[in-house]
Amino acid sequence: VNAKADADVLCVRPALERGNVAIHTRTKVVRLETDAAGRNVSRVVAERDGERVEYAADVVVVAAGAINSAALLLRSASERHPNGLGNGSGLVGRNYMCHLNTMLIALSRDANPTLFHKTFALTDFYFGADDFPYPLGLIQLMGKAHAEVLAVGAPPGSPKSVLRALSARGIPFWLTSEDLPDPENRVALDQNGNVRLHYTPNNLEGHERLSAKVKELLAKAGMNMKHLLPANLYVGGRIPIAGVAHQCGTTKFGRDPKTSVLDLDCKSHELDNLYVVDGGFFPSSSAVNPALTIVANALRVGDRLAERLR
Repeated sequence: VNAKADADVLCVRPALERGNVAIHTRTKVVRLETDAAGRNVSRVVAERDGERVEYAADVVVVAAGAINSAALLLRSASERHPNGLGNGSGLVGRNYMCHLNTMLIALSRDANPTLFHKTFALTDFYFGADDFPYPLGLIQLMGKAHAEVLAVGAPPGSPKSVLRALSARGIPFWLTSEDLPDPENRVALDQNGNVRLHYTPNNLEGHERLSAKVKELLAKAGMNMKHLLPANLYVGGRIPIAGVAHQCGTTKFGRDPKTSVLDLDCKSHELDNLYVVDGGFFPSSSAVNPALTIVANALRVGDRLAERLR
């Protein structure tokens, strides 16, 4: 799958002496270059409107998401870093995770007038179930699934009238289970420098059991006969490889430079002024949406950077 990003990458350079931040739009960072010793990023090379531009800073923070941050480090290979910048462990781009995600829609006899999304979640089976000792995952009530959203994952040529009916009468649940870190699930570059994403799902049994639990719970609640159409009309679909909203794991952090890319403050083990602050630092994916963890970690690392720059 070609995972080349359509959106521009923003290059942000703090102007600390003025107490503000300059944001350069239409600017794509294409490479990071180091000093002769290979210990510091000395130059950020970017393209803006077809022209090469360069930046320099005491500290460089890459935060392009787990896929594009890893691709940038791989694209920045040099004599000092022949396998990619900061990639002495060989793990940059590897252990890509994106969760096992499924939208399961129960079809109701009644219209679904819901306006608010994700009003509750169930963690009852997060660590396992009575009939299965291993984690299953998280159940979230989506609230409403719009026809435009359903069209993205629907089979080609699906009638719009069917999608509108699913939206109007569907009760959608979002199921998330943990996928496990696998070195073969990875971000790589082809011979032309384009991003390639290789991913094979794993840990599937727990996710399949989680889907069965949702149907079982609704049946026990007496919902399937009074308000829902027969259970065999449940509609479910796994999120395809192109759905990368939960991307994480390609620049994992840890104490040992041999088994991780970043230290515990998300600084490269091999470079003194390079930090990677996005979902790439995850050593495992857990079974919850990653955004709040990414935000919390960014605030934590931000405090470390503020201390360093004083």
